[in-house]
Amino acid sequence: MITYQEFKRNLDAVQKQVESACSLVGRKASEVTILPVTKNHPVEAIQYVQNSNYKSVGENRVQEAVLKKESFASAMDWELIGHLQSNKVKLAVANFDRIQSVDSLKIAKKIQEVAKSLGKEQRILLQVNTGKDPAKYGFMEEEVTDVFCEIYGCSHLRVEGLMNIAPLSDDKKVTINTFHKLADLQSQLEVLNKCKLPELSMGMSGDLVEAIAAGSTMIRVGTGLFGARLL
Repeated sequence: MITYQEFKRNLDAVQKQVESACSLVGRKASEVTILPVTKNHPVEAIQYVQNSNYKSVGENRVQEAVLKKESFASAMDWELIGHLQSNKVKLAVANFDRIQSVDSLKIAKKIQEVAKSLGKEQRILLQVNTGKDPAKYGFMEEEVTDVFCEIYGCSHLRVEGLMNIAPLSDDKKVTINTFHKLADLQSQLEVLNKCKLPELSMGMSGDLVEAIAAGSTMIRVGTGLFGARLL
């Protein structure tokens, strides 16, 4: 695990990258949130985040996050950014403030069912595979358009926006196209359904410039803050 001083240097560097990327397209840095991703890092990583006045962390695995949450007594918002299996939904709803990776109607309905039983309004994002990457989870664009109204109308779900992951590619045009498609879809869904979807979670350390140019409101950064993940 890196030291807190190393983490702070990394965080400062990422913040400067965000500021620069925003400046290039006439946006304010305050419009973009950095979500520290603590997957495969010890609970100390979460303490680093809190010490730097950040209030949320991203985790990929439900059970790993639950164990960390049990060890971390202070208040923190927990965001699930990894694929959610049906058999983990109850645990996820009980422990995560927001689930970014809602990637099917089946999962959305299951989250609704569990949230209702717990008397909780579950904040969610819909993950969309705008890069048409067979290695990624997510709704297809036309699919999410067709089912959005049904999900948005669920009594115990609060749909706050969209999320995606760009395909691994050396071609920047692929990355740029993936992000712009999600931003366009956000606008279309807002008009069609007369609603607001303020969150666009897209971009990581290697493609935050392209994501911010396309309108990202949240970038998810792990290695760029904490270094290589533990095995």
